[in-house]
Amino acid sequence: MKSMYVVTGVAVALLSLVSCGKQPAGNKANSLPQAYPASVVSTGSAELASVYPATIRGREDVEIRPRIDGFIEQIYIDEGSAVKQGQILFKINSPQTEQAVTSARAAVTSAGAQLATAVLNVDRMTPLADKGIISAVQLETYRNAHSSAQAACEQAAAQLKNAEAMLTWTSVTSPVNGYVGAVSYRKGSLVNNQNVLTVIANTTSVFAYFSLNEKALAEFLGSLEGVTQAEKLQHAPQVTLTLADGTVYPHKGRIETIAGVVNIATGSANFRAEFPNREGLLRSGTSGKITIPASYTDVILIPQKATFAQQDKTLVFVVEDGAAVQRIITVTPTPDGKNYIVHSGLSAGERIVTDGVATLTNGAKITVEP
Repeated sequence: MKSMYVVTGVAVALLSLVSCGKQPAGNKANSLPQAYPASVVSTGSAELASVYPATIRGREDVEIRPRIDGFIEQIYIDEGSAVKQGQILFKINSPQTEQAVTSARAAVTSAGAQLATAVLNVDRMTPLADKGIISAVQLETYRNAHSSAQAACEQAAAQLKNAEAMLTWTSVTSPVNGYVGAVSYRKGSLVNNQNVLTVIANTTSVFAYFSLNEKALAEFLGSLEGVTQAEKLQHAPQVTLTLADGTVYPHKGRIETIAGVVNIATGSANFRAEFPNREGLLRSGTSGKITIPASYTDVILIPQKATFAQQDKTLVFVVEDGAAVQRIITVTPTPDGKNYIVHSGLSAGERIVTDGVATLTNGAKITVEP
């Protein structure tokens, strides 16, 4: 037992010597605050751009349908060809329409003969009624027959006019200037007014349709001058169209209308922008992206690498009394993808850590690199 106490005493003495000795040189270096690059935030000007998918439509996209039933007898156009207003596109063979004209003409002839007979009867019976040979009631009966025959003649003439108008429908013409879309039916096809033969697209100018959600809509209208929506749209910036292949359309467009009702299912409002298309580069039915620019003045710009995300928040480290303190900020990215516009959470004159934020913890002591 005595030897055990001696050993214990030696161990305590050794531990005491170690605790009173010098610490390793590396520990002393690690205790110094680490240096990080930092900068003082200031205000400036910035350009932002909001991008939305868009669908392009011709100024007039007209479905061409036959107005009568029949067989396609001739096709005078080809897909993609340019047509003028009033130009014949298709010829429809409609036997029933031709028969209707023939029947209407016969009805006109019959009604004319009945009217002539009625006139003859009135002319013949009037002197007899004047002499009292026939009664006034009989004469009135003849006159009524005359009026009825005259009305029947007018009705037959109207039916003939209608039948002749329907006969002109066998020639299907273009209601607008434009370009021919796909031709859905060929010569000999049986068609009726439910069939779309083709689509004529007037693309001298085109419409780009896109949508904004409720929040973006409110922000967009709030950024424009004016009281009414029409006044605000007059001050809206020109928009840019990027085509599906990534090229930027050379002509700017203007936002013309905003739908008056927000779609309940999607929570978005539809916009329509018009672009000139004199060169015919844009086709109806294609897609692209609309870019709406926005200018900001007296805003704080910070590099995106100075921030980090925590859940759904964006944070920075603000240098306060030699320590890095977390701060929640609200931001909007710039089009170059390198910077943020800070809307709240920072003030001009404050210093933030601009790099290496992934290695920092809240409240860590740091020094600022020269």
